[in-house]
Order: sequence, then structure tokens, then C-alpha cells
Amino acid sequence: MAEQTASMKTNSGKCLQQHSWMQERAVASPDIEDPKKIHGHKGIFTTDQRCKMDTLTTYKATHVPLMGPGVRLRGIRRELLEKHITQVIREKIHTEQSPPPPEADYSSTTQKDFCVPGFVPSRPKSTRVHDYKREQAITFWSENCQQIQGVTPIRNLNAPFRKSALFSTPISERLDEEDLPPDN
Repeated sequence: MAEQTASMKTNSGKCLQQHSWMQERAVASPDIEDPKKIHGHKGIFTTDQRCKMDTLTTYKATHVPLMGPGVRLRGIRRELLEKHITQVIREKIHTEQSPPPPEADYSSTTQKDFCVPGFVPSRPKSTRVHDYKREQAITFWSENCQQIQGVTPIRNLNAPFRKSALFSTPISERLDEEDLPPDN
């Protein structure tokens, strides 16, 4: 009974099994040798403090890797035949899955599109004399001026992008005109 009361005092209110020295050590106050250092509980895992820890675990000690029988299970000829067959199958699958790369064409766009054999460059003859200073240039926008949205009505098809004040002309002044511009 005296042991029980002594163990109850050390466990400070924790429920322990009777006479379990492991539990008593775990819940006891840490051993203090030097007031500056606290080492914790000594002797819980081992009583010899200077011994080194084992590198061999229980799993490694009990589970040994399987060893082969130590003799040939297949003959040399069969082994060589299997290696040859697997090599042939490997090469066949490799050629099916990765065909050889196509032949590289190192010609530039100029060589492909403009240097065609048998092509003779020639300029077409003009049907009339053009004056580049006075005539309107032919562009994508001048060809498609009828389809552009948000542009004032075009009066002269030869010069569709000339200055026009129709968008700011009052309606009362525009009604006096004889020929109204077409609505796009």
C-alpha cells in the first residue's frame, strides 16, 4: 500500500497501471543534475547512456530478401532465343511507333514561291497612260469603298476619300440640293 501511495504522488493525478515502472518514469518529473540543464527522462529507452543506437531495424532483421535457387532454371539456348525474340519484337514496335522523320526541306519562301523553274518575269503592257501624281491609288479600301460602314456618302467613285462636309452640313441646307447623295 505504501508503494501505491508513493506512485500515486509521483504521477500527479494520472491513472497508471499498478507497479508499471515504465509509466511511472514517463510521468515522473525530469531528472535534473545541473540546474542550468534539463536532460529530460533518463533511462526510459536504455539504462546504458553511453551506448550507440543500432542501425538495424526489426523489419530488416526479420525480413530477409528472397534468394534464388542458385542453379539455372532455363537453358542457355532458351535464354538466348528469348533475348533474340524480345529484341526483334522491340525493334518492330519501335519502327511502328516512331517512323523516321521526313526529309528536311531547307528552301526559303523566296526559293519556293518565286524561283520556279521555267518562269519568265514580264510586266503587262499598260492600256493607257497613267499619271501617278493626279490619279487615285488603287488599294483594298478604294476597291471596297461601297462596303465600308461609317463613311460619308461617296459622290465621285474615282476619288472616294476626298474631303466631304456632308456629315456636318445642317439638314435644312441639304434638302435644298437637287441630287441627294445615296445612302450606304
